[in-house]
Amino acid sequence: MTSPDRIRIELAFDGQQVLSVLVLQQAADDLDAALAGNPDSAYSFDAEDGRYTISLRRVVYVKRFARESRVGFGAVA
Repeated sequence: MTSPDRIRIELAFDGQQVLSVLVLQQAADDLDAALAGNPDSAYSFDAEDGRYTISLRRVVYVKRFARESRVGFGAVA
């Protein structure tokens, strides 16, 4: 189970590689700001399974998963 302050993001790169990681909400916000600010730089962030450094120039898209995402069956009210 994920902690409430962590969310899953998916980063797609121009070589068709995709990275899916669990990060703190603040790291996802900081990544968005870095992409909007200077896309020609590198960016480092901590994820649940380690530290990543990426080239912002190579990022094609970032997907931020909704916090309420659940897998399985349940009653719909």
